[in-house]
Amino acid sequence: MSRRVVDSGDNLRTQPTHPPASAPNETETKLKAMTDLPPVTLRPLPSETISDIRGQLRGTVALVGGGPGDPGLISYRGYQYVGAADAILIDHLAPDLSSIIPADCDVIDVAKLPYRKSVAQEKINSMLVERAEAGQFVVRLKGGDPFIFGRGLEEQEYCEDHHVSVTVVPGITSPIAVPETAGVSVTQRGVTHDFTVVSGHVPPGHPKSLVNWDALGHMRGTICIIMGVKNGGAIAQALMDAGRDPETPAFVTQEGTTSNEKSIATTLASLGQVLENVDPPAVIVIGDVAVPRPHAE
Repeated sequence: MSRRVVDSGDNLRTQPTHPPASAPNETETKLKAMTDLPPVTLRPLPSETISDIRGQLRGTVALVGGGPGDPGLISYRGYQYVGAADAILIDHLAPDLSSIIPADCDVIDVAKLPYRKSVAQEKINSMLVERAEAGQFVVRLKGGDPFIFGRGLEEQEYCEDHHVSVTVVPGITSPIAVPETAGVSVTQRGVTHDFTVVSGHVPPGHPKSLVNWDALGHMRGTICIIMGVKNGGAIAQALMDAGRDPETPAFVTQEGTTSNEKSIATTLASLGQVLENVDPPAVIVIGDVAVPRPHAE
């Protein structure tokens, strides 16, 4: 998996996919060495295992976190459940696990694309229950972790209110995993004692916003923002208005842990401009830790 860290003057959409003719600097070389690993090959489960799992979990629902994007980062239990499901309701951010999905499994796209196609949550809830009541083992497959801005609790409560048993399979969450695989640790001894994960899908000042942006602007710790590409500029301005230093480092990673991953290092003051050239999904890290390591000098 190749990975590039570029400065804030570059465009993530238009960067060439091949390395430059000149030798990469030390930071680029070491970051690539950490991540250019052979892909994990997930193989289908044996038919006996599929039958056993379906027999044990018939008529139930599993909420499975698929991890941040790389199929190899799903948990072993998640791998087993996806590999034995009768039906899978899948999000657009879920990893590509087509190699292990049984041939007789119904795969249903229930994507919620930002500002575009969206399947109503009520429809998803009812489909989970209907399929389970029909005797199927149903997997609800999401990217990241199903309970980190993933509506997992809503789906669990709806199923249980309708007397359908639910198994929860946690997933590796992208606000932490994506930066660390790109060279940024969201915590660092002697630098920060806290980090905050924030959903950026509602901008500061919006009547539906539940985030105290003034409080975040006064904090010194790390801020990890997901679903914040569209509103990132307004978020950066709100943080600066609340007192955060405009020169605070910021780091953006698009399509993290996948072969399409691209990262860009910038500052809080320049974040809005940088995000104009970024497509979702992306993770934004703001704080003194938001510098890819090792430092390029």
